[in-house]
Amino acid sequence: MKKFGSALLIAILGGISALGINQLIQKSNNNDHSQLNYQTPVKYIHTAVKNPENEVDFVAAAEMSVHSVVHVKTTYSQQKNQYIYDPFRDFFGQREPQQQQQTPTASGSGVIISQDGYIVTNNHVIDQAEKIEITLNDKRSYTAELIGKDPTTDLALLKIKENNLSFINYGNSDVVKVGEWVLAVGNPFNLTSTVTAGIVSAKARNINILENDPSKGLNPIESFIQTDAAVNPGNSGGALVNTKGELIGINSAIASNTGSYTGYSFAIPVNIARKVVADLLEFGEVQRAYIGVSIRDLDAKLAKEKDITDIKGVYVNGLTEGGAGEEAGIKEGDIITTIGEASVNNVPELQEQISRHRPGDKVNVTLKRNNEEKILALVLKNKNGNTDVVKKEKTEIMSALGATFEQVSASDMKKMSIQNGLRISKLNAGKLLSAGIKEGFIITYIDKKKITTIKDLNLALENKKGGVLIEGIYPNGMRAYYGFGI
Repeated sequence: MKKFGSALLIAILGGISALGINQLIQKSNNNDHSQLNYQTPVKYIHTAVKNPENEVDFVAAAEMSVHSVVHVKTTYSQQKNQYIYDPFRDFFGQREPQQQQQTPTASGSGVIISQDGYIVTNNHVIDQAEKIEITLNDKRSYTAELIGKDPTTDLALLKIKENNLSFINYGNSDVVKVGEWVLAVGNPFNLTSTVTAGIVSAKARNINILENDPSKGLNPIESFIQTDAAVNPGNSGGALVNTKGELIGINSAIASNTGSYTGYSFAIPVNIARKVVADLLEFGEVQRAYIGVSIRDLDAKLAKEKDITDIKGVYVNGLTEGGAGEEAGIKEGDIITTIGEASVNNVPELQEQISRHRPGDKVNVTLKRNNEEKILALVLKNKNGNTDVVKKEKTEIMSALGATFEQVSASDMKKMSIQNGLRISKLNAGKLLSAGIKEGFIITYIDKKKITTIKDLNLALENKKGGVLIEGIYPNGMRAYYGFGI
């Protein structure tokens, strides 16, 4: 009996213990769930960030820009194996001649920038075209006049005879931020009025896509806005706009190994385009300004070689004799950090800032020399070493001559015992080639007028009618005389 009583007591005590432990465990679990829910209030967070008023809306920007982007169709002369250059197809792709049985055509996009019919597009869209046709978003068509073009920035300006057109207002590409939403508007694959969206991935990109040939006067300026907005063949010359519907760039190229969009596209900043358009309207020719320095990016390797502690700015690798930089006091080894009010940290940024100026403009340059900051004032020059501007009528003379010229150095003039001269650095089809002149010939006189600069040559031939007598000398010392008619 005692054994039974002991067993019963033990059973009762065991049950009470088990019940207490179970309640303790449940209480502990409840406390754990409560802590977990407190630390990760998923529903609360989701509700807190949802704010429709702050969501990006592309509708207004698309409506403001789509009617101002046009379809550009070009017609070329019929030539066998004609090759039509298009960075959208060629960038990281293959270049193959197009076998044309019919009249070759191509297409791209353009942006209306004024109500009276001025249109910006890429130079490669219209280059060598015999006819340029513009189709508006409402399907009206016009034949466009080429006002001017600039291969160094891949821009061209067209004009159609119409008024009261929808146009896009200029934005400011300087204030565009990486990560900002943008829209690309154009006509990819002949699909008119196409709008795509993306963000600005980077700024001041140099992708080495534009032709670089100093002998032809081609010193390209590449400071592209990089985006991930989908852009394809046919978008060339189209608009890159911000969410306000303002023009911030002209779409120009893509990075692709297939010829179609695979991730990144590149646009010419609108601040470059504005200056090019202004020059073409006023002069018919882009006025390119130069500092007269050789520059390179300042990276960690160069900084270590030159014992530079602060890796900011653009390194001056050399100077042009008699250039604006040398005259202002810039020295080899200087580090340029600011042009005007704009900071520059790589070569494309510096080139972009200088590209907005004309020869004769005064610019303050901030630089570091031996860890000391200096501000120098310089007067920008043109490629010929002076501050003259070039007008369209003068370029027509150059076109007729079919030559590219360069100034003769003082040492070369001393060797050949001449006091002046202008060297022919490259010859194409034109008056000079037809007259029998060879490359390297130095023109010293035209109709007994002394020739030292391109300005002298223009003045000698300006309004000239009839025969022209050219005197000069070859590098081997042989003197020669040539005559031709204008």
